[in-house]
Amino acid sequence: MSTGPKVAILGAGSVGCFIGGAWAAAGVPVTFVGRRKLASDIDEHGLTLSDYSGWQSRIAPGDVDYRCGPEALDEAQIIALCVKSGGTADAAAEIAANAKPGATVISFQNGVSNVDLLEQGLGGRFEIARGMVPYNVAYLGQGRFHKGVAGALFVARRDGTRTLAEAVAGSRAALTLSDDMLGLAWGKLLINLNNAINALSGRTLQDELKRRDYRSVFAAAMREGLDLLKRADIQPATVGGISPGALPRIIGAPDWLFNSVFLKRWKIDAKARSSMADDLAAGRPTEIDYINGELVRLAERLQRAAPVNRTIVELVRKAEAGAEALSPAALRKAVLCT
Repeated sequence: MSTGPKVAILGAGSVGCFIGGAWAAAGVPVTFVGRRKLASDIDEHGLTLSDYSGWQSRIAPGDVDYRCGPEALDEAQIIALCVKSGGTADAAAEIAANAKPGATVISFQNGVSNVDLLEQGLGGRFEIARGMVPYNVAYLGQGRFHKGVAGALFVARRDGTRTLAEAVAGSRAALTLSDDMLGLAWGKLLINLNNAINALSGRTLQDELKRRDYRSVFAAAMREGLDLLKRADIQPATVGGISPGALPRIIGAPDWLFNSVFLKRWKIDAKARSSMADDLAAGRPTEIDYINGELVRLAERLQRAAPVNRTIVELVRKAEAGAEALSPAALRKAVLCT
């Protein structure tokens, strides 16, 4: 029997299907709203979830409510927003036109600007909550979605999110309520700076992170970000158990130390790639403006330079236009030796 609030996953791609599927498996009534291709695949094969630990769960085709139009939002009490950050304004317009005022809208998106856009677009008629997804999910085809990295969902403490957290407790997408979601968003953004490194490398996350030259670029981007956040009086929260200030030193450690100690602790599936790498492979626009680009814009507001992150943004733009992947030495030279 279904229990808990009625949930709609708006932008039900890889992350949205995993989260919504885990909630549906826990008995919560979930409607997925996304692309026709996924709707067709799931209608034929159902929804199969798995993760790095070997866990797996399947929902039969007839038990998955996957639709392609925003009119499906009309009965939702909770709307989990999983669209790419560039689609936030359009999603807000769809919510405003189709959802019932008073519903809780959770932004499970990259970057820090999406909640501001939702507040502007929804005019105080909905309860807005910032969320955080610290892991990546890969679509393996035939309705199969694989969580390749460890991590738990966080969400701002609100009336609606408290009710949802109770309903999905113990599921593979359980919610941790937080009163410092902005700090967590910035903490996650610092970690997400590796998304671009991974995309530019053309490799799996494991293979990329094993190379110190790639990690040196990642560490430099983080140090630049930490300096900007300090100047802006923004305190990023700890994500993943290691303080933001310590991460650049760990990431920049020699290969023998990083690979034998730290990389083993980070439960990363051997086939996992960043969502930005997936976007490049599929020929889609990336979210670079909402990750490294957030720091570039912060630097501009502070009238400071951000050469490392600005160069990474430029390299991703070239990759979107068809530039080939960069070797460890080539990326380090392009970003750190200019």
